[in-house]
Amino acid sequence: MADTTPASDPRPAFVLVRPQMGENIGAAARAMLNFGLEHMRVVAPRDGWPNPRAVALASGAGRLLDDAMLAPDTGAALADCSYVFATTARDRDLTKPIYTPEAAMEEAAARGARGERVAILFGPERAGLENDDIARANAIVSVPTNPDFPSLNLAQCVLLMGYEWRRIVTQAGGHEVEMAGTDWANHAEMDALVTHYEERLEQAGFFFPDTKAAAMKMNLRNLWSRMPLTRADVQVFHGILRQMVRWKERG
Repeated sequence: MADTTPASDPRPAFVLVRPQMGENIGAAARAMLNFGLEHMRVVAPRDGWPNPRAVALASGAGRLLDDAMLAPDTGAALADCSYVFATTARDRDLTKPIYTPEAAMEEAAARGARGERVAILFGPERAGLENDDIARANAIVSVPTNPDFPSLNLAQCVLLMGYEWRRIVTQAGGHEVEMAGTDWANHAEMDALVTHYEERLEQAGFFFPDTKAAAMKMNLRNLWSRMPLTRADVQVFHGILRQMVRWKERG
């Protein structure tokens, strides 16, 4: 079965080399589709192909299995690829560049954007890739796992690489805030809030003694400046203070 992926598609092919369990192939397909990767290649699966257990575990990603390229060996699976990464956690006797998953996917994205066909090799569950497979790769991807327990499940490794690909191509940041229909408060709004509290605290006798009042007001303003408030937050704080004053006046 040939891969019908258009040459202009920058997404890498994920090549599962001699996978042993259909369940892991299906879980890998699901992980790939989670992150927008659709080019699966399967090399000499132990239990034949198609595999009903793979379909059962794909959970909605069955079309990746339907479209997957079936290859008799690693060389055939990589025939049209210009750059290949091999995922492995073991030390090897082969001299090759070693990438972290993040760096590997950055390189894959850059090469894909230039029109190159990139592939990522994943080894069988029990022993991983053999040296003959790795010798065909241009570089190695090494995951910084626990050295006392480095082995990753096939689908876990696919998920990890897929996540790094998606994060890089979508330029997802490491942190963001969902504003929920509001904006950050500007300086004028914060100044009004500070003034409101200073006036009410002054009336309540908070700034005592007079010799320390200026420093206390400065510390209070500094406290407010360290709080990243939205306009909705500012209105809540105004409302809290107004209600407290009303309650005091009613009392």
